[in-house]
Amino acid sequence: MPQTVRRVMMVVREGREEARSLAAEVGYWLSGRGVESSIMIHRRREAHDPEMNGERPDLVLVLGGDGTFISAARSMLGLDLPMLGVNMGRVGFLTEVCPSRWQDELDCLLSGGYFVEERLALGYSVTRGGETVHRGRAVNDLVLGRGRMARLIHVGVRFGGEKIASVRADGLIVSTPTGSTAYAVSAGGPLIHPEVQSFCLTPVCPFRNYFKSMLLPPDREVGLCSEEPSCDVFLTEDGQDALPVRPGDEVRIRRSSHPLRLVRLHRNTYFSTLVDKGFLREF
Repeated sequence: MPQTVRRVMMVVREGREEARSLAAEVGYWLSGRGVESSIMIHRRREAHDPEMNGERPDLVLVLGGDGTFISAARSMLGLDLPMLGVNMGRVGFLTEVCPSRWQDELDCLLSGGYFVEERLALGYSVTRGGETVHRGRAVNDLVLGRGRMARLIHVGVRFGGEKIASVRADGLIVSTPTGSTAYAVSAGGPLIHPEVQSFCLTPVCPFRNYFKSMLLPPDREVGLCSEEPSCDVFLTEDGQDALPVRPGDEVRIRRSSHPLRLVRLHRNTYFSTLVDKGFLREF
């Protein structure tokens, strides 16, 4: 049974005045229905798990595009809060509420007409000389890729501690099913249904095309090691934040203990969403 929504925290990206104005309008509307609300300004590079001011909200409402939603979701992943997005961007794959219909959509939500979908997310660490130098999380994907030089890099790939390949490519993507419709599909990876619990490894422009995209079960760790001594290598988190990686550094990727919790108002199937967003064509 859906939880009764009594408190809503609205998230707006810093500098988005249109979204801030709509958040104020939504807050006024919610108060008329006995629902408390607050506005949090999200800064893309802020620390994970922001502190809650006051009582824990029942719902996080993100006003922005998919990029803002993904960034906010990554920063709040450890809080296990259900999240809903109002689409103020272009694609709107994750932000399903239309700004012109938000009152009808939120009326549906307050009357219990929603469900929560849990999706796999990634946790990772970077080790250097046996010491952990960085930790993080990702909702869509992690990419180990080259910097400004137009040359191939070498990436060693392990799964469950076993060496499975040494890849020469522009980079290697490790994506979640949610992230399969992002960079991974552009690089030739498969579309993955969100109910399929898996990691997806997809090379970016692999040398001689000898390493194919593969799905791996999420119960073991994926290890990526930079074997490239001659050019810059970076680890990119959800296409937003990049971390320099040195030769010999190992990126250890695992299933996050906290899933992404998406609020769904519509009973559209996964495939109808793919058609609507242009990933599939109706005949």
